[in-house]
Amino acid sequence: MADVVQFKLERMLNELEDLERRGLFSRGEIAEIVKKRRKFEYRLKRPSPLKQDFLAYIEYEKQLDALRRLRKKSVLRKSGGKKSKKSVSDYAGVSRILDIYRLATNRFKGDIQLWFQYLEYCRARGHGRMKKALAQLVRFHPKVPGVWIYAAAWEFDSNLNVAAARALMQNGLRACPTSEDLWVEYLRMELTYLNKLKARKVALGEDEGDLARDHRKADEKQWRDENKELFMALNESGDADKRSDLQDGECEGKLDVFGEHGLNILQTVYSGAVEAIPTCFSVRTRFLEILEATDLAHSEDMRKKILEDMKRDFSKDPLYWDWLARVEIADLEGINAKQFSKAVQVYEEGMTFVPSAVMVELYVKFLMDAICDEDRGGEAAVHFKSHGHTTELVSHLQMVYEKAESLGCITEDLACEHVSLLLQLGKLDEAKLLIEKLCSGKFSEAVRLWTLRLSIEMRCIQNKSLSPSKVDLLYILELLRSILMKVRVSEAENLWVMGLKYFANQRQYFDKLVETSLLLLAKDGGSDSGFSLSSTIVNYILQRDGVESAREMYKRFLALPHPGLAMYRNCIELELNLASTGEKTGLPKARKLYESALATYDQDASLWQDYHSMEVKMGTSETAAAVHWRARKALKNNISLLPSATS
Repeated sequence: MADVVQFKLERMLNELEDLERRGLFSRGEIAEIVKKRRKFEYRLKRPSPLKQDFLAYIEYEKQLDALRRLRKKSVLRKSGGKKSKKSVSDYAGVSRILDIYRLATNRFKGDIQLWFQYLEYCRARGHGRMKKALAQLVRFHPKVPGVWIYAAAWEFDSNLNVAAARALMQNGLRACPTSEDLWVEYLRMELTYLNKLKARKVALGEDEGDLARDHRKADEKQWRDENKELFMALNESGDADKRSDLQDGECEGKLDVFGEHGLNILQTVYSGAVEAIPTCFSVRTRFLEILEATDLAHSEDMRKKILEDMKRDFSKDPLYWDWLARVEIADLEGINAKQFSKAVQVYEEGMTFVPSAVMVELYVKFLMDAICDEDRGGEAAVHFKSHGHTTELVSHLQMVYEKAESLGCITEDLACEHVSLLLQLGKLDEAKLLIEKLCSGKFSEAVRLWTLRLSIEMRCIQNKSLSPSKVDLLYILELLRSILMKVRVSEAENLWVMGLKYFANQRQYFDKLVETSLLLLAKDGGSDSGFSLSSTIVNYILQRDGVESAREMYKRFLALPHPGLAMYRNCIELELNLASTGEKTGLPKARKLYESALATYDQDASLWQDYHSMEVKMGTSETAAAVHWRARKALKNNISLLPSATS
């Protein structure tokens, strides 16, 4: 290994002597360069060099070459601008960087990012190795569409070889026929080349215009035609008009040659893409965007054909109808009523073809975007100028929710949105009737909807009187218990928190809710992590009734079959907080809780760590050592997780 490194360093001798002779680096700096390069070369000659070793060497050489170029410019200025011939040091740095990239890509052939760094450096330097590197990349990664696109783009834009670029794209389509990007970029390349041919004809004076569609020019031409008498010269004759019309006809004929050819290309590529990926919806929308951006012959007929094919193949896809409706209004800003009615008709047709929840969600989102959108300042900005239009949209949105309910394709999210809309409109009674109907039917176990229903019931009671009556409290309690008995404790966190907060100062009803929790926790068990109902109840009682009541309560929960690790941790924290304030029974109770928890969770390393940390801080060295010894005995496979006995 040392002989190889020494041989490589000796081959750098001419370069280093040239750098010193030209005054770019001093002898001491050259010695430092040799030292750094020797270190990097030894790293690369290891049995298993890392990718970072190659990248660090490349970065060092790039910085060194940049410094060389700066000093060369400085020397050139001092010599009065007299240029000297290029020597070996002008080429050696780039050549060495390319060699390191070549070694790196040979070592890490599967690293696409490294390959592209290599190619970008070759392209930036305009080095001839670019073509060879591209060929290697295509050979190693033929199934990566981006590789073919990059190679074709370089041939087309930099190497100016259209035939090679076309061959690369066609080979890429054979290797990756299902790549959407390849089909789209191939079409762009062909149309771009056709536009360049058109521009060449224009530069030679044989034609005019280009294939890019200019809507401003079309509008200006229409205005001029409508007001052509304003532009008519006084000495203009009928023969001049005929000659002008003849010239325009000839230009249109010439333009049609390119337009027809472009249309043929689009038809061919479109047919191939549809055959290769018939289920890809986005590729057809991208073809339509390209078609609308170019001025091709019979483009309207081609557009109709693509739209008909899309309707035939994707009429059961909600995304198709959403896209088609939004095509009617390219931008929600400033749309008129006619455009909006067309979009609504599309959504209504989509609802008949695809009566699904996804279709309803897209329809609702469209209407919400039309009603209001958040501007940059964060305030709602109504796009319709009059308040009447907004009211009409809101009523239409409500009709969509009702239609979704009648079709049976409403989801819990849509139901919550419908109720929330009624609440925003101030229709509290309607919202209450609707949510009662939903909760008693399809969504009898929908927690989010029940949470919303309880909040509405509480609001109605509050509106009726500031202090709820016993009948109202009992009604809320029974309503809450009816849903809590149907779902698991872990799924009803918001319901439990809402109920406990509402009845926190109503001891009689709070105790009934606690009894319900004991019954459910005995059946489902407590939580080991996340939301812990028993811990929440203990904390409420601690704040309201004090420590002794909280201890009595957590003893009842710990007596259940599976109280859960989260409950143990909460009780331990409670006792440790009391012990830190000087309460003498806090530490012994915390030890008992740890022992009870370890009886079930003896393989939990974090529990042993917490127990050991407590003994180190509050206990004695003997108790801490005893806990550490027990933990090592229990955790045979997780000893590394434990702290040392002396920590």
